[in-house]
Amino acid sequence: MTSDNSAATPDFSVVVPVFDEGGAAPALAREIAAAFAGESYEMIFVDDASRDDTKALLTALKAEIPQLRVLGHRKNSGQSRSIRSGILAARAPIVVTMDGDGQNDPADAPRLAKALQVAPPELALVGGERVKRQDSNAKRFASKFGNGVRKRLLKDTANDTGCGLKAFRREAFLRLPYFDHIHRYIPALMLREGYEIAFQPVNHRHRETGVSKYTNFGRLKASVSDLFGVMWLQSRARNPQGVDEA
Repeated sequence: MTSDNSAATPDFSVVVPVFDEGGAAPALAREIAAAFAGESYEMIFVDDASRDDTKALLTALKAEIPQLRVLGHRKNSGQSRSIRSGILAARAPIVVTMDGDGQNDPADAPRLAKALQVAPPELALVGGERVKRQDSNAKRFASKFGNGVRKRLLKDTANDTGCGLKAFRREAFLRLPYFDHIHRYIPALMLREGYEIAFQPVNHRHRETGVSKYTNFGRLKASVSDLFGVMWLQSRARNPQGVDEA
């Protein structure tokens, strides 16, 4: 397979949302390039109107990494919107997302992408589940509690929807109803649409630079309304089990 940035449709599009991640983004881009070396891919960083030099540093890397594309929001719009902007711009049928802070390990990304590539079309998502979380005790507890409540209420079979590392079919994602913070509910919405999902363990790393853009209270405040919203969407779903043309 070729790894140039030609007009040919790549196999994989790696989408990374970033906001004020000038300390992490360039190194992360190089790690992604190393992980996908020899593959047909493109890399899309979406800068969410950063206040630092994130966008400038990434733009300067385009000469070094020809597969790199840099998009920029004119106004800060959040992680979910950044992911969606990247997916709308993506050219590959399979999209891989990961967080821009460097805590997701790019070395795991090709494994998830290739597992989906060879899977039957009804499998639309292969999500990562972080092992040996490198976060504070408070953050790990809040995540475990939130994941438990969500999994019980939505029955989405996911132990860790907060993991940013996911591989999914672009077409399937674009069928999902969009709302802010959708990135935490992609597994449930894929199931709602009639797709199958799977998960694989992935590495998790310490944050080396920058600060988290979320607080436990902020996550809780958003998740309550989102959770009830997704439950409502599930209650209004009717699955035809496929469509046949006569």
